[in-house]
Amino acid sequence: MDAIQQHMLDTYRAARLAEPAPPPPGRHDRSVLRDLYRHWLTHPPTRRSGKPGGSGTPSPSGV
Repeated sequence: MDAIQQHMLDTYRAARLAEPAPPPPGRHDRSVLRDLYRHWLTHPPTRRSGKPGGSGTPSPSGV
């Protein structure tokens, strides 16, 4: 099920339960990306000390 189908299902469910409809998918993407960019500007990534490709702490993705 893609985002549009999920949104249609959620909108139908909200109408049946007399609840407000959910926002459309992607509506807040721009503000989220803007906030992430501002965070990146104020908290730049730092390099980890140690050997490149060494046995440091693994990343959350496991790569």
